[in-house]
Amino acid sequence: MWNDARGFARRGLMFVLSSPSGAGKTTLTRRLMNADAQAALSVSATTRPPRLGEVDGKDYFFVDEAAFERMIQEDAFLEWAHVFGNRYGTPRAAVEDRLSKGSDVLFDVDWQGARALAAAAPDDVVRVFILPPSVDELERRLNSRGDAADVIARRMDRAVAEISHWPEYDYVLVNDDVERCFQELTAIFAAERLRRARQTGVATLAKGMSRRDA
Repeated sequence: MWNDARGFARRGLMFVLSSPSGAGKTTLTRRLMNADAQAALSVSATTRPPRLGEVDGKDYFFVDEAAFERMIQEDAFLEWAHVFGNRYGTPRAAVEDRLSKGSDVLFDVDWQGARALAAAAPDDVVRVFILPPSVDELERRLNSRGDAADVIARRMDRAVAEISHWPEYDYVLVNDDVERCFQELTAIFAAERLRRARQTGVATLAKGMSRRDA
C-alpha cells in the first residue's frame, strides 16, 4: 500500500479523461502522467496486430481473437468494445492491483468507455470531460493536422455526438488555455486523492483517536 508524504496509506483511483478529437485530452493525459510518478496510463488488450515500434505489455497487450474471447467469458475486462474491426479491452486484474497498492490509473477513453468503467467500478472512477472553447476552434485545430477534408468532416460530426454526453461526467473543463486547463486538472486529481473513502490510513488513525482509556 502506497503512503503519502505524511505516511498515510490510501487507495488509488481511476482517473478517466474524455473529449472530442482535437480538444487536448491526450496532451493533458500525458502531461499528468509525466508529472506524477504515482499515475500510470492504463494498458489495454487488443486483437489488432502491433504497429512498428509498439511493445507488448507497454503499449498494448496483443492477443488473438480466441484469447480475447476467453477473457470476456472469464470476466477479465472492466470494459471492452469493437473499434474499427478490432477489439479493445481494459484488463481488470492489472487495474485492481494498482488501486489496491495506492497507485492511480489514467484512462484516455471516449464516453462509451467512461460509462462502462463507471458501471464496473463506481467507487473508484473519477470522470473528466474536456471541451474545446468553441466548435470553430475545434475545427481549426483539426485542420491544422493536415488531414483530408472528408476525415475532418467525419471527426466534426463525431465530436458533436461526443460533446452531447458531457453531463455524464463528474467534472467538465474548457481547454481554451492548455496551461490553465492542466492546472485545473491537477487540482481535481489532488482533491480526489484526498476523498475520505480513499484515505484508508487516515481512517485507521481517526478510529484510534476516538478510543479513550477508561
